[in-house]
Amino acid sequence: MYTAGSTRLTVVFVAAVTLAACGQDNRYAAPPPPKVTVATPVEQEVPPYFEATGNTAAINTVDLVARVQGFVQEINYSDGEYVKKGASLFVIEPEPYRLKVVAAKASVTSAQATLNQSESEYQRQADLLKRQVSAQVTYDQALAQRDTAQANLQSAQANEQQAEINLGYTNVTAPFDGLVSARQVSIGQLVGANSATVLSTIVQIEPIYVNFTASERDVLQVRAALAKSGRSVNELLGTPVEVGLQTENGYPHSGKLDYVAPTVDPSTGTLAARAILENSDHTLLPGYFARVRIPGPPRPSLLVSDVAIGSDQSGRYVLVVNKDDVVEQRKVEPGQLVGELRVIEKGLSKDDRVVVGGIMRAIPGQKVEPELHTLAAAGQ
Repeated sequence: MYTAGSTRLTVVFVAAVTLAACGQDNRYAAPPPPKVTVATPVEQEVPPYFEATGNTAAINTVDLVARVQGFVQEINYSDGEYVKKGASLFVIEPEPYRLKVVAAKASVTSAQATLNQSESEYQRQADLLKRQVSAQVTYDQALAQRDTAQANLQSAQANEQQAEINLGYTNVTAPFDGLVSARQVSIGQLVGANSATVLSTIVQIEPIYVNFTASERDVLQVRAALAKSGRSVNELLGTPVEVGLQTENGYPHSGKLDYVAPTVDPSTGTLAARAILENSDHTLLPGYFARVRIPGPPRPSLLVSDVAIGSDQSGRYVLVVNKDDVVEQRKVEPGQLVGELRVIEKGLSKDDRVVVGGIMRAIPGQKVEPELHTLAAAGQ
């Protein structure tokens, strides 16, 4: 018969045997290395870019003013309309000035008749003096009258020209193709009474300027490169320039370098420059913020995925996997962004395996299981 004491001994014995059996296989097994995606840098010819920011600006901006006094009779455009050179925009009552032209022409005719008479009298007195029939004083009077009549004719002709000019001022036309601002006057309003009255403003947007600046460091580097190649700064004019607006991807607008300032502004340490763009579709308006880049001659470069680049207090770095599949942190000097890839100026070789996926699992000094991935070449 089993007693309570014998039962307890049996249970303890079974438990001890079970624990002993389990302890024989309870060894620690290290987890496998984490998997990461690696890729070697892309070898590609990439043009180095000078990049800057700036603003678009109109080539010409002119206030249209009333240069003669009168009442506005016509306004021949809609506010904000694009007009062609020579288009009539405002008409200031022309009739008073047309009458002045008629009066000026009559004065010219009268002065011409007086000159003809004075010329005839002068010729007659000259002939009489030559035959010693007339006195010298009479000849001198005829000469003075002839010269006075000639001067009066020139004055009358000048008055006629001025009257024609004033008549032309009554028709205010567009000096160039452009957008005309909202009118500043109304039909029937007296303008030009005491001073030139601003009627509206016209802005030329085709072509258009993009103004930007270069730092003194960039200027020194560019000039050194030019000197090395035997070129002058003037040869930069006409260099292709690419422009993008702040809401656009890339640089869809193209133009040419149009101007480089002769001096560096000592207060800002920058050099002013300007590009000119055709802007035939009128996409660009004066005052836009613009991103600018100017490509240089292509050069061999190494590129990696931009997401592979990290940063800390010591600078920028990438994680690479060495020949023993151990992660290393490598300091690099990144360059320009080309598509989704970033140029690496210093710090990498073409055979380095850069971690591009599973970056959070890649810890410097620890072993990983790399899976090789091939990066596609970057689009320009």
